[in-house]
Amino acid sequence: MRRINIFIISLILSGLFLSSCGTGSSKKHRLEIAIWGTVKEVEIIKGTIKVFNEKYPDVEVVISHSPQGQGYIDKLLTRAASGSMPDIMFCEVNFVDQFIEKNMLMDVSGMLKKDRELNEKDYFPEIINRFKRGSKLYGLPRDVAPFACIFYNQSLFDAAGVKYPKDGWNMNQFLDTAKKLTKKDKSGMTVQYGFFGWSWQNFVYTFGGKIVDNVRDPKKCLLNQKPAIDGLTFYRDLSHKYKVMPAPNTVEMGYNEMFMTGKIAMYGSGIWDSPTLRDIKKFKWDVVMFPKGPKGTRGFATGGSGYGISSTTKNPELAWELLKFMSGRLSQEKLAETGLAQPALKKIANGKYWARDTKNPPANKGMLNEAVRHIIYNPFLINWSEIEQKIINQRIDLIIRNQLDIKKAMDEITIEMDQELKKRK
Repeated sequence: MRRINIFIISLILSGLFLSSCGTGSSKKHRLEIAIWGTVKEVEIIKGTIKVFNEKYPDVEVVISHSPQGQGYIDKLLTRAASGSMPDIMFCEVNFVDQFIEKNMLMDVSGMLKKDRELNEKDYFPEIINRFKRGSKLYGLPRDVAPFACIFYNQSLFDAAGVKYPKDGWNMNQFLDTAKKLTKKDKSGMTVQYGFFGWSWQNFVYTFGGKIVDNVRDPKKCLLNQKPAIDGLTFYRDLSHKYKVMPAPNTVEMGYNEMFMTGKIAMYGSGIWDSPTLRDIKKFKWDVVMFPKGPKGTRGFATGGSGYGISSTTKNPELAWELLKFMSGRLSQEKLAETGLAQPALKKIANGKYWARDTKNPPANKGMLNEAVRHIIYNPFLINWSEIEQKIINQRIDLIIRNQLDIKKAMDEITIEMDQELKKRK
């Protein structure tokens, strides 16, 4: 009798197992993924999930989309506090510290080591290390985004008889080029600027300066040091001394729009502007690496993103498979094709969808694979955006407007930031 009961129970359990692994119409597992992104990004994500479902038909993937930025972060922090986190979370590099600090992300280092399809060495080390704390890995990167791009209008260069810039150029050559491409009308009003760039950090780094002593474990602000002050001075002087860059209070349209309408010859930004710039029909354009500093130094502020698994997911194995899809080959190839994002996987970044793609502008986007070696992240602080907003941004804005002494402002910033950093001890 006992043997019969055991046999019946085993049959029941086998049936349950087979039904849960079958390809029937009913979904047996549910995974939720939280994202932000443009309409184009969401389309790519949906396409990746569709391919995932072809391999895992019994998994229902639900997308939770939120507006980009702090609203997305606040929503996830609220959900974490209530114990209702999604299984997979989009992680922009400047917000991942909050997720790690609040134990919202699972350590996936063991899963990656066991995986037969992926290896840590497949990624640019600079971006995958951003998701690491010691030996623990809290996500897989999808893209890396150095602010190393200077888009330039080839037609305006041709009209001025100026040679196209090359990746090895320096600040003197950059300034000389910007001067040649700045034009005024008969009344003396500037009708074409040589340059605009919004990343003041690039000028600090390129002149050899730093924001803090160690981004992973910051203890002291260094913005009042001479190299940082020299970089900020040069950046301010582009508007007020050399007059090759519009000051913030002198324009009535977006800077990428000014570039697209021929009012700016060179535009410093990130590669994510490429999909919009591909709509340009009136002129040809390309991209060149941000110039070297006076001592040959390079340094680029950066973005980048990836995905992590929630520490509370009930399906870690399936979540890992979905994570691989979201941060894997298919997703990165599709994003690369649009020009929106530089792949975090080195093989794709060096391949036909990126570096070897010279048909879709910008033709020189492969230079970003070299630029990655020079990226500098924001300090690894969970409240960095708050510190930046409260202590730095307003003063930087006044400096750019030439309404504040740089040395005095940097001394004030340094004192206040050092006080914030001491609170961490």
